[in-house]
Amino acid sequence: METTLMAEVAFKQVQKSFGAVQVLKQIDLTVADGEFLVLVGPSGCGKSTLLRALAGLEGVTHGRILIDGRVVNDLPPKDRDIAMVFQNYALYPHMSVLENLTFALKLRDLKPDEIAARANQAATILGLQDLLGRYPRHLSGGQRQRVAMGRAIVRDPKVFLFDEPLSNLDAKLRVQMRAEIKALHQRLRATTVYVTHDQIEAMTMADRIVVLNAGAIEQIGAPLELYDDPDNLFVASFIGSPSMNLFAGRYELQNDGARVRIGDFSIQVPVVNAKDGQEVTVGVRPEHLVVAQTGGIPFNVDVVEPTGASTELFGTVAGQRCCVIVNGRLLVRPEQGIRLDAELENTLVFDTSTSRRLR
Repeated sequence: METTLMAEVAFKQVQKSFGAVQVLKQIDLTVADGEFLVLVGPSGCGKSTLLRALAGLEGVTHGRILIDGRVVNDLPPKDRDIAMVFQNYALYPHMSVLENLTFALKLRDLKPDEIAARANQAATILGLQDLLGRYPRHLSGGQRQRVAMGRAIVRDPKVFLFDEPLSNLDAKLRVQMRAEIKALHQRLRATTVYVTHDQIEAMTMADRIVVLNAGAIEQIGAPLELYDDPDNLFVASFIGSPSMNLFAGRYELQNDGARVRIGDFSIQVPVVNAKDGQEVTVGVRPEHLVVAQTGGIPFNVDVVEPTGASTELFGTVAGQRCCVIVNGRLLVRPEQGIRLDAELENTLVFDTSTSRRLR
């Protein structure tokens, strides 16, 4: 099944308030034709509100929303040419899978042959051919989610919207469905806006990620761009699992470069636009810390988690939380002290007072 109706989506200075509480603050964002864009952030950041505003389920206090160049602020959901997949599937329990797939098409008075063709195409894409006569209560969670996706596909919309569609699935099924949704997008190439609080979903599925916090956009970029080059402490700590190690210290310019004083020791960092003696925060990913034979940073190990392919160590550096990922199997005991080196080229520096990245 090939989608021909692709569309650019644009938010122009969009704001949304519930009484005195502003939940969306000056959102300016464009989703390109055929792009898979993920909105990610903690609970209450405004991501679902932004998606519901695009769907027409919420009005906006200020600004414009455009689909395919047309302002849709005053259009009801049915006239926006979008299809939405919800967290709770929202299937009709008294209808079979086939009836769930075709119900909206019948309301649009499409010809029976076209309805049957669309339902058959969607069922083929999602592997639902043997389930068409079943009712939702006879389906697994993953099968119900496929039906909800099929119901969106048959409408052949300009824009697909997903609101945390995998939250109700177990961990193994979430991984499987992530791959299926990504494969579906690669086949249909339809404009897709996907909301999740799970940054692993965002990293593995998105063409671009929008990181939201307290109703504002913190950063927009490709997944690895946000992982490798965060603009601020929020993005640095939110993107990545386990999250980036952050150590508070004082920036020191020296003859051989720059270091940050952390407690009784110092760590070498890139020379950045900071003043000598400035309070900064050093950021290092767990995989960019390596066990040192001599010298290095003292690391007190509290927990050792062998995963097979790697070993994760959790503990403290100068009383600050630290995680280290070591490839392979490392024979380290809890409460053992070891020393670490940080990869200089992968060590980031942030202004502690503003949270902004120093470059």
